[in-house]
Amino acid sequence: MAESDRNNPDLWLEPEDDPRDTGEPTATDERGLLLEYLRHYRLTLELKCQGLDAEQLARRSVPPSTMSLLGLVRHLAGVEWYWFRFTMAGERDGERPFRTAEDRDLDFNGAVADPSVVQEAFDAWHREVAFAERVAADAESLDVLGTMRDGNTLQLREVLVHLIEEYARHAGHADLLRECVDGRTGQ
Repeated sequence: MAESDRNNPDLWLEPEDDPRDTGEPTATDERGLLLEYLRHYRLTLELKCQGLDAEQLARRSVPPSTMSLLGLVRHLAGVEWYWFRFTMAGERDGERPFRTAEDRDLDFNGAVADPSVVQEAFDAWHREVAFAERVAADAESLDVLGTMRDGNTLQLREVLVHLIEEYARHAGHADLLRECVDGRTGQ
């Protein structure tokens, strides 16, 4: 739909086209509510990246920051991996995507304008989100404990609240990055 054909040109999407707006809240319990909020923010990130090519996704549009939309996707793939695969599921064999001992900021530093890098980032992010969704859905309760790298434990509910905070903060970054790339503002 052309910008001039839209009923609400100041909005990112027409309200009826927004996959985040499902009408009435469907959550009836704490887990459902937390997962609903997290789903909303994950979709927001994806929407902020839609319609951009590899160069636009990799553009570091707020110098001197190395942050880009592609870097955010790579970063959040690693965040999902750490909190759900490593901490909650206890998988200690794999490595966090897009980070090395030599470059802890590889998620942003390696976000280059290459379609294969974009595909790899979105594949990793989607894989880790799907894994996280399974962990959250299959957990006996939100009281289930996970063990962090430092040996401290925390409940699944704490992980979900942390992820909501992480995505909310980065959704704000994505708004600014996208506006600098092509002038589109968020809702």
